[in-house]
Amino acid sequence: MSDSLFPELPAASPAAHLNQPLAERLRPTHLDEVIGQRQLLGPGMPLRAAFESGRLHSMILWGPPGVGKTTLARLMTQAFDAQFITISAVLGGVKEIREAVERAQAVAAQGRRTVVFVDEVHRFNKSQQDAFLPHVESGLFTFIGATTENPSFEVNSALLSRASVHVLKSLDEGELLALVERAVQVLASPPFTPAAAKRLAAYADGDARRLLNAVDAAVALAPKSAQEIDEAALERALGEQLRRYDKGGEQFYDVISALHKSVRGSDPDAALYWFARMLDGGVDVRYIARRLIRMASEDIGLADPRALRICLDAADTYERLGSPEGELTLAQAVVFLAVAPKSNAVYSAYKAARALVKTDSSRPVPLHLRNAPTRLMSELGYGREYRYAHDEPGGFAAGVSYMPEGLEDQRFYEPVGRGLELRIGERLTELRRLNAEQNESVK
Repeated sequence: MSDSLFPELPAASPAAHLNQPLAERLRPTHLDEVIGQRQLLGPGMPLRAAFESGRLHSMILWGPPGVGKTTLARLMTQAFDAQFITISAVLGGVKEIREAVERAQAVAAQGRRTVVFVDEVHRFNKSQQDAFLPHVESGLFTFIGATTENPSFEVNSALLSRASVHVLKSLDEGELLALVERAVQVLASPPFTPAAAKRLAAYADGDARRLLNAVDAAVALAPKSAQEIDEAALERALGEQLRRYDKGGEQFYDVISALHKSVRGSDPDAALYWFARMLDGGVDVRYIARRLIRMASEDIGLADPRALRICLDAADTYERLGSPEGELTLAQAVVFLAVAPKSNAVYSAYKAARALVKTDSSRPVPLHLRNAPTRLMSELGYGREYRYAHDEPGGFAAGVSYMPEGLEDQRFYEPVGRGLELRIGERLTELRRLNAEQNESVK
C-alpha cells in the first residue's frame, strides 16, 4: 500500500470521481495545497527551495504513515515534468528495478527526466538497494525513497550518502482540523462540531489518511437531515474503534504512563493489566515494544543488563509471529522488567553528561589520549606517556586521567546498591581507591 497521503490512482471520469476515496479526491495538485510539513515546505525550507530552484535531487523521505511522503514525490515529479515510476519494496524486487531502468533509458533518449519512487525502501535488502547506485550516480534517474524506519539503520550507507534525508512529521491538531474543514467542503456535508472535530484529530494521531477515512465514514452514515455531526454521531459511525482507540488523546498517554510507572514500581500484576489495556485499546504493538526497550535502559539499566536483551528479543519475536502469538513474548518482557532490580544511574549519568557538554566549552583532548599516525604528531607529543591498560597490573592504569583538563574529578555515574550495580559499585570504589593512592604517591 502506498504511504502517500494521496495514493496514485488511474484517471477517472467525473462520475467515477464521486466514488473515489476521500483521500484521492483531496489529493493536492499544487505544493501550496499540502497541509503540514512546514519544516520542509515553508519559505526558505529545503523542499520548497528545491521546487523553486529547479534542482531535482535524490532524497529519502522519512516519517510516519499518512503524512504525505508519496504526495511530495508526485508533486516534485510534476513540477519538473519528469516520468514518475513507483516501486513497492514489499511487492517488487530486482526485476522491477531493471524495468524501471529500461523505462528511464527510453525517456532519457527523448531528453526527459525520470523519478523512481520506492515506497517502504527499508524493506529492500542490501543487494536490491545497491542496484540503484550506478543509475543514481550516472544521473539516469532521480531516486526518492519513502520509509517509516530510521534510514540510518535501514538504508545502505552507500545509497544514503547519495541522497538527502528529509524528516516528515505527523500532522498536528491544527493541521488535522484544517483537513477536516477541507473534507467537509468537498463532501458538501454538515460540519462537525468542534468537539467532534477534535475527537477525530485525536483518533487520527497525526495520520491524515486515517482522519479522512474516518470523516468519510462519519459523513456517509450521518442522517440527511443532520445540521451537524457531533460526538454521538461519530460513535455511531465508528463505534468500538473510536471509543477504544484514543491514541493521541489524554487517555492514551495516561495508560502508557501507568504501564511505565507500574514497571518502575516493580508491580508485575499492574504492569500486565496496563499492557492488556493498551492492546485492547488498539495501540500499535510495535509502539509498546519500543517503550519496553526504553524502560529497560531508563529504569533497569545495569542493575540487570539482561532486561535490554529480553526486550529486544521480544520485539524481534513479535515481528516474526505477529498478533496475537507474539504478544506473549512482550508480556514476558513486561513481567521481567517489573520484577528486575531497578536503577536509573546510567540514565541520570547520561543526562548529566549531555547537560555539561551542552553548556561547557570544547575542551581539548589531552595529549596522552590522542593518536599519533604521523611523525609530526609524535614530535608534538601526541600519545606520549599513554599507558596501555592491558599491560598494567590488574588491567588498570592507576592514576591516569581520561577527562579533559579541569574536569579530572568530574563524576556522572554513581551505581545504585541493587542487582549487578552493587558489584559494579564495589569495583568502582576499588578503582577510585587505587587512583587516589597513585596520585598521592607522586605528589
